[in-house]
Amino acid sequence: MDLEKISPKKISERVAEQLEQWIVSQHLKPGDKLPSVRQLCAMFDVGRSAVRDAITTLKGKGILEVRQGEGAFIRSFDTGQLFEQLFILEKQDLIDVFNVRKILEAGSAELAAISRTESHLQQMETALEEMEYSDSLEDWEADYAFHMAIAEATCNKVIIRLMETLSVLLKKAIINCHRMALHSETVSTSIRKQHAAIYTAIKAQHEEQARTAMLDHLCYVEAILNQAQDRYSR
Repeated sequence: MDLEKISPKKISERVAEQLEQWIVSQHLKPGDKLPSVRQLCAMFDVGRSAVRDAITTLKGKGILEVRQGEGAFIRSFDTGQLFEQLFILEKQDLIDVFNVRKILEAGSAELAAISRTESHLQQMETALEEMEYSDSLEDWEADYAFHMAIAEATCNKVIIRLMETLSVLLKKAIINCHRMALHSETVSTSIRKQHAAIYTAIKAQHEEQARTAMLDHLCYVEAILNQAQDRYSR
């Protein structure tokens, strides 16, 4: 059997992705100057060549312009255009991921309502608090932690392992959702309310409410991401 050679992503490509995310999270405006190459090396803990290659990549995408002797600056661009460039999941991938999430996470929320401990609830509360007081792209990590805390609250090792296996796709879906939330107060508020409803049901040990609240949340997120893909694919 012929095996396809696995090619790890270049460091500069990962730095370019992280730099794009940082630009969005910092709400940088056209004309704003990026930190120096030396500072970016320290931020991302990589060498100068990786940072320079990443800047060249973003320059090619029209996000940055490099001025000789001055540094790299944000070009005039539409935040929607940036979102389009950063969109990670293809249409069918999105459908597949959310079909799995609805099956796995709705059931997890239901089971978590039965099995959760005070420690699990504290983990969920911490994640919710971090999301409440953050208005940047960085709060995707708290969102991910909230969903993983629910998986852990099931006290089912198989479910936890399945969620960990899906973590890459799960993180991509959550990051995309938070990119949308950055530009829509309605989306941001709705997601926070949905998370609160899931938590409240799990804390009260209302299994069916927890399941329904999780399904409502996942259907909402899937819908807004589908709308975004349809809009930017025209």
